[in-house]
Amino acid sequence: MSRFYSTGRPRVTTPNEDRYLAVTAKRNRRSTASDLSRQLSSATGTTVSRQTVYRRLGHIGLYTRRPVRCVPLTATHCRLRLAWSREHALWTLQQWSCVMFSDEYRFSLQSDSRRTFIWRAPGTRYHQENTNERHRYGGAGWLVWG
Repeated sequence: MSRFYSTGRPRVTTPNEDRYLAVTAKRNRRSTASDLSRQLSSATGTTVSRQTVYRRLGHIGLYTRRPVRCVPLTATHCRLRLAWSREHALWTLQQWSCVMFSDEYRFSLQSDSRRTFIWRAPGTRYHQENTNERHRYGGAGWLVWG
Protein backbone atom coordinates (compact mmCIF):
# COMPACT_ATOMS: atom_id res chain seq x y z
CA MET A 1 0.00 0.00 0.00
CA SER A 2 1.48 3.35 -1.03
CA ARG A 3 0.75 6.69 0.56
CA PHE A 4 0.15 9.89 -1.33
CA TYR A 5 2.15 12.79 0.05
CA SER A 6 1.41 16.35 -0.88
CA THR A 7 3.31 19.50 -0.18
CA GLY A 8 1.87 22.78 0.96
CA ARG A 9 -1.04 23.72 3.12
CA PRO A 10 -4.05 21.36 3.04
CA ARG A 11 -7.23 22.66 1.43
CA VAL A 12 -9.89 24.02 3.75
CA THR A 13 -12.79 23.01 1.51
CA THR A 14 -13.75 19.60 0.22
CA PRO A 15 -14.75 18.96 -3.41
CA ASN A 16 -18.40 18.80 -2.27
CA GLU A 17 -18.09 22.24 -0.66
CA ASP A 18 -16.48 23.58 -3.85
CA ARG A 19 -19.46 22.28 -5.84
CA TYR A 20 -21.81 23.88 -3.30
CA LEU A 21 -20.09 27.24 -3.87
CA ALA A 22 -20.42 26.85 -7.65
CA VAL A 23 -24.11 25.94 -7.51
CA THR A 24 -24.85 28.80 -5.11
CA ALA A 25 -22.97 31.30 -7.29
CA LYS A 26 -24.81 30.14 -10.42
CA ARG A 27 -28.21 30.37 -8.74
CA ASN A 28 -27.59 33.88 -7.44
CA ARG A 29 -25.12 35.42 -9.89
CA ARG A 30 -25.10 38.80 -8.16
CA SER A 31 -24.01 37.45 -4.77
CA THR A 32 -20.65 38.63 -3.46
CA ALA A 33 -17.79 36.41 -2.34
CA SER A 34 -18.48 37.43 1.25
CA ASP A 35 -22.12 36.37 0.88
CA LEU A 36 -21.04 33.01 -0.54
CA SER A 37 -18.56 32.57 2.31
CA ARG A 38 -21.31 33.19 4.87
CA GLN A 39 -23.69 30.80 3.10
CA LEU A 40 -21.05 28.07 3.03
CA SER A 41 -20.34 28.61 6.71
CA SER A 42 -24.01 28.37 7.67
CA ALA A 43 -24.62 25.31 5.46
CA THR A 44 -21.52 23.22 6.25
CA GLY A 45 -19.80 24.89 9.19
CA THR A 46 -16.63 25.50 7.16
CA THR A 47 -15.36 29.06 7.51
CA VAL A 48 -13.45 30.41 4.51
CA SER A 49 -12.29 33.87 3.46
CA ARG A 50 -13.70 35.68 0.46
CA GLN A 51 -10.35 35.24 -1.28
CA THR A 52 -10.70 31.47 -0.91
CA VAL A 53 -14.14 31.72 -2.51
CA TYR A 54 -12.61 33.63 -5.45
CA ARG A 55 -9.91 30.97 -5.84
CA ARG A 56 -12.28 28.00 -5.64
CA LEU A 57 -14.72 29.47 -8.13
CA GLY A 58 -11.82 30.48 -10.38
CA HIS A 59 -10.60 26.87 -10.47
CA ILE A 60 -14.11 25.82 -11.50
CA GLY A 61 -14.22 28.52 -14.19
CA LEU A 62 -16.45 31.19 -12.65
CA TYR A 63 -15.19 34.76 -12.44
CA THR A 64 -16.75 38.05 -11.38
CA ARG A 65 -17.43 40.37 -14.28
CA ARG A 66 -19.63 43.37 -14.90
CA PRO A 67 -22.88 42.40 -16.64
CA VAL A 68 -23.46 43.64 -20.17
CA ARG A 69 -25.92 46.53 -20.24
CA CYS A 70 -28.38 46.29 -23.10
CA VAL A 71 -31.68 47.74 -24.19
CA PRO A 72 -34.45 45.12 -24.11
CA LEU A 73 -35.51 44.22 -27.65
CA THR A 74 -38.99 43.09 -28.60
CA ALA A 75 -39.67 40.48 -31.27
CA THR A 76 -40.50 43.32 -33.70
CA HIS A 77 -37.15 45.01 -33.02
CA CYS A 78 -35.30 41.75 -33.67
CA ARG A 79 -37.21 41.12 -36.89
CA LEU A 80 -36.57 44.66 -38.19
CA ARG A 81 -32.85 44.48 -37.33
CA LEU A 82 -32.51 41.14 -39.11
CA ALA A 83 -34.29 42.50 -42.20
CA TRP A 84 -32.02 45.57 -42.24
CA SER A 85 -28.87 43.48 -41.94
CA ARG A 86 -29.97 41.16 -44.76
CA GLU A 87 -30.70 44.15 -47.01
CA HIS A 88 -27.23 45.59 -46.42
CA ALA A 89 -25.20 42.37 -46.25
CA LEU A 90 -23.91 42.62 -49.82
CA TRP A 91 -23.19 46.34 -49.93
CA THR A 92 -19.87 47.40 -51.41
CA LEU A 93 -17.31 49.71 -49.81
CA GLN A 94 -18.47 52.44 -52.20
CA GLN A 95 -22.02 52.22 -50.83
CA TRP A 96 -20.85 52.16 -47.20
CA SER A 97 -18.65 55.23 -47.78
CA CYS A 98 -21.82 57.32 -48.19
CA VAL A 99 -23.08 56.36 -44.73
CA MET A 100 -22.28 58.39 -41.63
CA PHE A 101 -22.42 56.59 -38.29
CA SER A 102 -23.07 58.40 -35.03
CA ASP A 103 -23.38 57.44 -31.42
CA GLU A 104 -24.76 58.98 -28.27
CA TYR A 105 -23.73 58.73 -24.66
CA ARG A 106 -25.44 59.98 -21.55
CA PHE A 107 -23.42 61.26 -18.61
CA SER A 108 -25.53 60.95 -15.50
CA LEU A 109 -25.27 63.49 -12.71
CA GLN A 110 -26.41 60.89 -10.20
CA SER A 111 -23.62 58.62 -9.04
CA ASP A 112 -23.86 54.88 -9.44
CA SER A 113 -21.55 54.07 -6.57
CA ARG A 114 -22.68 50.47 -6.18
CA ARG A 115 -21.49 48.70 -9.30
CA THR A 116 -22.86 45.24 -9.65
CA PHE A 117 -20.81 42.23 -10.64
CA ILE A 118 -21.96 38.75 -11.62
CA TRP A 119 -20.37 35.31 -11.53
CA ARG A 120 -20.02 33.91 -15.05
CA ALA A 121 -17.88 31.55 -17.08
CA PRO A 122 -15.70 32.74 -19.98
CA GLY A 123 -17.56 32.86 -23.29
CA THR A 124 -20.97 33.51 -21.71
CA ARG A 125 -20.88 37.30 -21.76
CA TYR A 126 -23.97 37.80 -23.90
CA HIS A 127 -26.12 35.02 -22.44
CA GLN A 128 -29.50 36.27 -21.25
CA GLU A 129 -28.81 35.55 -17.57
CA ASN A 130 -25.58 37.58 -17.75
CA THR A 131 -27.07 40.78 -19.16
CA ASN A 132 -28.47 43.75 -17.30
CA GLU A 133 -31.36 45.30 -19.20
CA ARG A 134 -31.59 49.04 -19.00
CA HIS A 135 -34.56 51.11 -19.98
CA ARG A 136 -34.78 54.86 -20.42
CA TYR A 137 -32.35 57.02 -18.54
CA GLY A 138 -33.77 58.57 -15.42
CA GLY A 139 -32.60 61.65 -13.60
CA ALA A 140 -30.50 64.60 -14.65
CA GLY A 141 -27.57 64.35 -17.00
CA TRP A 142 -25.91 65.38 -20.26
CA LEU A 143 -26.57 63.71 -23.61
CA VAL A 144 -23.64 63.89 -26.04
CA TRP A 145 -23.73 62.94 -29.72
CA GLY A 146 -20.63 62.14 -31.69
